[in-house]
Amino acid sequence: MKKIGLIGAALLLSLVTSVYAKGKNEQIRMATGGSTGTYYAYGSAVGQILTEKTKIPVIIQSTGASKANIQLVAAGEAELAIVQNDVMDYAWRGVDLFNGEKITGFSTMAALYAEVCQVVANPAAGIKTIADLKGKNVSVGDAGSGTEFNARQILEAYGITFNDIGRQNLSFGASADALRDNKIDAFFCVAGAPTPAIIDLAVGKEVVVLNVDDEHAAQLIAKYPFYTQFPIPAGSYRGQTVAVNTVAVKAAFIVASKLSEDTVYNLTKALFESKAEILAAHTKGAELSPSYAVSGISVPFHPGAAKYLKEIGALK
Repeated sequence: MKKIGLIGAALLLSLVTSVYAKGKNEQIRMATGGSTGTYYAYGSAVGQILTEKTKIPVIIQSTGASKANIQLVAAGEAELAIVQNDVMDYAWRGVDLFNGEKITGFSTMAALYAEVCQVVANPAAGIKTIADLKGKNVSVGDAGSGTEFNARQILEAYGITFNDIGRQNLSFGASADALRDNKIDAFFCVAGAPTPAIIDLAVGKEVVVLNVDDEHAAQLIAKYPFYTQFPIPAGSYRGQTVAVNTVAVKAAFIVASKLSEDTVYNLTKALFESKAEILAAHTKGAELSPSYAVSGISVPFHPGAAKYLKEIGALK
């Protein structure tokens, strides 16, 4: 019985390997995020379109988002996933969130849209710039989250450490509530802009979204190449009369490195040739572009994605 089991397992592994090698996947499992979040909604919209265009069923999975998604792809439990490009970088180098555990069984397919680093403050606390956060009570996101690392890096660019602030680790919603109740002076929020938690807060309380000026943005990008500069348009929030210049990380598609070149080429081609359909299904589709897809990415592109992106002139 054991021999039969081993032979059966070997045959199954051979079949799976053959399917991957020929680029004829029976299905693609896409890891997204929580069922109420942007990753899940965007992934569901794109997954349906990719299924129609490639004829490969894309199965959507609700997950714990970036870190969990990278682990799922590395473990062979998903073939496609949405993650933040900074978290990809941490995994590839085995730092920060991954704390010495390098994960390299995945490749980049394309960056998709901006996740904006927003620093929201109470102007009544005398805060006009990020430098003014020193000595203030500041929420830096959930403990161990990508937002916490973004907050640390942005503060570092201004010569501020976590020891220089009254640090609190609160979710976006809890941060907004705490600022509304004057329990904190400012908070970091990394999400698509405008962000509902900040919209709701600004309706009943005067707040300011702080600039990350060009000098400090350049320092950040030089040290952490996954950042890009990003303007939050005027009018995104109540009382915001001018554009706010900040930085952003990116939501990106990663794929299992073992996927065939043909499969990933077809997925990438279908993604970019379906922008109109994606935009009709989700507003974040507006940010999909070849040039945006390749900037701020530190993890190598899958050969299939690179082939298509070179064909359209996005990669050299």
